[in-house]
Amino acid sequence: MVAIIKTGYSIKRILNYNENKVIEKVAECIGAGNYPIDHDLLNINMKLNRFQKQLDLNEKCKRNSVHVSLNFHESEGNFSKEKLMEIADSYMKKIGFKDQPYLIYRHDDAGHPHIHIVSIKVRSDGTRIDMNNIGRNQSEAARKAIEKDFNLVRADDHSKAEKSGLKPVSISKANYGKTQTRAAIQNVLEHVLDSYKFTSLAEFNALLKQYNVTASRGSENSRVYKTMGLQYHMLDAAGKTVGVPIKASSFCNKPTLGKLDVKFKESKLKRVPYGSRIKTQVDLVLKNNKLTLDEFKNALSRQGIHVEFRKSESGLVYGVTYIDYQTKCVFNGSSLGKQYSAKAVQARCTGATKSILESTPRTSERPGVKAPELGTRKGPLSDQPFSKTANSDVGGFLDKLMQPEQDFSSNANQFKKRKRKKRRKNSPNN
Repeated sequence: MVAIIKTGYSIKRILNYNENKVIEKVAECIGAGNYPIDHDLLNINMKLNRFQKQLDLNEKCKRNSVHVSLNFHESEGNFSKEKLMEIADSYMKKIGFKDQPYLIYRHDDAGHPHIHIVSIKVRSDGTRIDMNNIGRNQSEAARKAIEKDFNLVRADDHSKAEKSGLKPVSISKANYGKTQTRAAIQNVLEHVLDSYKFTSLAEFNALLKQYNVTASRGSENSRVYKTMGLQYHMLDAAGKTVGVPIKASSFCNKPTLGKLDVKFKESKLKRVPYGSRIKTQVDLVLKNNKLTLDEFKNALSRQGIHVEFRKSESGLVYGVTYIDYQTKCVFNGSSLGKQYSAKAVQARCTGATKSILESTPRTSERPGVKAPELGTRKGPLSDQPFSKTANSDVGGFLDKLMQPEQDFSSNANQFKKRKRKKRRKNSPNN
């Protein structure tokens, strides 16, 4: 079993996410803890009000909601509701949430069985539950004890993402024609927005592309663009948009451009410590190695870093984005430094360097640009190309440079300011 704990600012958002899964018939609310009546008699307003009234006891606690997922091995998909309830109750007790209100949902929208638990951090007396290092301490101890008590398949010693099979690209890709468009995109957005740090729409799209999804503002003349709107499309195998776009405001987590801007600003500071890992891996891969772009991508992929090159319609590479699956950070190449930009990376790869030189037209061949004539180029003297005519003047030019410095001291007094004479008090001119 693998337990993943997340906290948030909105209990309504987390509750809506699970309730929408129930409406789509890919999830079921199977139990409730510390509610006055049974879960099957609760409607969504009753569920939310129970949380909200207790949260109102401590308005200073902003990050007040808790979302836990307990993930089981594929062979454990036949657990009864009663057993899942027992596991959930035992887990909440062991991490210190036994007296908190919580709801339990069984989800059937992934390749492995799992349940979600929704709760809050504010106690009934208004105090806040300290969740600092709860995942590393209480949750890990609870996981090991529950695996033993319920005879569950034990998680190995790899990272949590690897244990649960929830690798970045193992989440169900949105597949047009085979999955419900809105549900598939919603699933991708929840995973990406909660887990990754990115600072621009381009970085966001580089990540979404891994799941066959893209976000678009439309053309500059479109109504969507002018009203600062955002739409989400599904992509086919060739990376082309398919189907009808869905407005950002129609998803339960409202991933609009305004909310993304907030995410961009938060991520800008949070991802700072993790850029050095990508730079180190790039330097190690390219150190004393002559690689093509594909070899470069494959080498970083083995280190858990995906490289996404952006190309023009003619096939020229003009940008690069790095997606670090280990630190959950996305970086545009230039934000890491000039030597990690697309142009610099190509220059550091033998095969790419050759292709750049061959594909880049000479200055004289560029339309609308006239090549500079010899002897007219601006810049340092050592860089100047000279024609035959120019070479013939070199001697005279050097003679002028070697002339002795002229003395302008005789003319200096002409440019001095004249001093005004002070009149004496008893002067007859007064």
